[in-house]
Amino acid sequence: MKLDLIDYEHGISAIDSGFVRPRLDAIHMVVENGRAAFVDTGTNHSLPMVLQALQVKGLTAESVDYVMLTHIHLDHAGGASQMMKAFPNAKLTVHPRGARHMADPSKVWQATVDVYGEETALRNYGEIIPIPKERIIETPEGSTVSLAGREFLFIDTPGHARHHVCIRDSRTGHFFVGDCFGLAYTELTTNGVRHGFPTTSPSQFEPPVLQATMNRVLDYKPEAIYMTHYAQLRDPARVAADVQRLLDAHCDLAQAVQASGARGEDRHAKILAGIRQLVLAEGKRQGWPLTEAQMLDVFSVDDDLNAQGLEVWLDAQKV
Repeated sequence: MKLDLIDYEHGISAIDSGFVRPRLDAIHMVVENGRAAFVDTGTNHSLPMVLQALQVKGLTAESVDYVMLTHIHLDHAGGASQMMKAFPNAKLTVHPRGARHMADPSKVWQATVDVYGEETALRNYGEIIPIPKERIIETPEGSTVSLAGREFLFIDTPGHARHHVCIRDSRTGHFFVGDCFGLAYTELTTNGVRHGFPTTSPSQFEPPVLQATMNRVLDYKPEAIYMTHYAQLRDPARVAADVQRLLDAHCDLAQAVQASGARGEDRHAKILAGIRQLVLAEGKRQGWPLTEAQMLDVFSVDDDLNAQGLEVWLDAQKV
């Protein structure tokens, strides 16, 4: 795969990890005074792209000080073990709830197999191996690390997952937000303006908490955010408004299906069908330059994951 590298200001770049399709999954690189850090990792298959990006910047594997995870879902953290093998000086940063799963990834792997099936999981992510505990830095609320004097602040940001952090760059005031602001794929662009859509994937989706997380990040008034799906957005408040409105719509849909008495596979099918209708309605509302078939193709993985996450949320409310 050819390297797809987008350079922004202040030494920040986005690398297409190559996961599933072009520009679905970004790895962010920060370079400061000859030292490098990566935010999220893609999968095991992403390492060649990362090594090429370092080469383009005139850096080596020994130049990498940190691999920083927003959370441990495998489209964000699946390549962490291979990166840590490749970067001998690097430390891995991760939320305390995720640290043990990086040292022993068996439960994360099983959860991924439960969602995708073993064959698809192996094809998409490759083998996940443990990372030595002494190379892992836990990042609870308020933690910081320094990249050649450039500080990164970690804030606890649940809602999408309870092991999620957002990372504030002191140089710019910008945030690396993982999945907290949903999806803003490059295909969802109208007249140069990109639009957001929620990701409600399993297994710890908590809608009110996620709404509060977005508002908390916005309280810092960042001029830009960097989304894993996909890359820099310079109008985070507008994107958050889209995502929060559609979060409400997702939850209303799920509750309506539940109230109808649908259960099991029937419930899943009805929620999935409803999500696809939300995609089409939002495409029409925002004027996405895609046919209906193209819109559904863009969301052909996310729609099912969103349905699964909504079902987990519905079931959690009964406990």
